[in-house]
Amino acid sequence: MDTASVAMLAGPLAVGLAAIGPAIGICFMTAAFFNSVARQPEIQGNITPQYFITLGVVELLGLFGFVTFFLLFQKFGG
Repeated sequence: MDTASVAMLAGPLAVGLAAIGPAIGICFMTAAFFNSVARQPEIQGNITPQYFITLGVVELLGLFGFVTFFLLFQKFGG
């Protein structure tokens, strides 16, 4: 198989794997956030900004996977 064929097959797999990790991370982080706020509602104002900053960082990991796919697809696939 040539590199274009490999890029066409491996690209969507790489995007899927790049999306699974951040999805699981966001799931666990959101569950922990809501559990902590449910146990101690008075700390919500303190941890909400940290939650959203961390949410953005985790989401950025998924975006890196998409950008990497498109850069590799442009070089090898098209």
